[in-house]
Amino acid sequence: MKNTYLSGYYPLFSILLFSLTFSVYGVGISLELFKGIGIYAGMREFLSDLQLKLFILILLMVLFFMLFAALKLIAETINELALLFFSRDQEGAALQKVRAGSFIYFAGALISVASLKSIIGLIVIFIITSFIYFVYFVIKTSTTLTAAGTLGLILFELIVWSALLSSVIYVIVRLYNGLMASLPILEQL
Repeated sequence: MKNTYLSGYYPLFSILLFSLTFSVYGVGISLELFKGIGIYAGMREFLSDLQLKLFILILLMVLFFMLFAALKLIAETINELALLFFSRDQEGAALQKVRAGSFIYFAGALISVASLKSIIGLIVIFIITSFIYFVYFVIKTSTTLTAAGTLGLILFELIVWSALLSSVIYVIVRLYNGLMASLPILEQL
């Protein structure tokens, strides 16, 4: 007997593992930043080195957990919206087929543990995992789609993710430029 709820914990463990791997990398970067701007010694007066690392790790894990959970929510919403527009399936059988694909992210999260010292490696593993899941999603749902529906689903996903990513990059660049323009030290140069 096959239980459909057996893989229900994969998304949680995937998010936790990706959060942990990105956070472990972030602890090293944060400590270097704190040393560079001169607040590391002040923080060491209140916390031991281990306590400080653990505090930063927990803080970063919470932040990355929220980020990856939000990405999962957005991804599920985009996937279901794409199926709403292009699928002939009315009962949700396509979503049941895709559900086992959460193991792909779990495997990717396990692989990301091997790349704790490289942010490029972590990002590449996450992107490759997402691409493999996208291919899996298209293959599994293609039985409920026409050829035009499959093309529409792929284009819809690409356009929505591109627009979302472009918007986020635009906002980050604008905030960075605004911050740099407001620094008084740059006016003296």
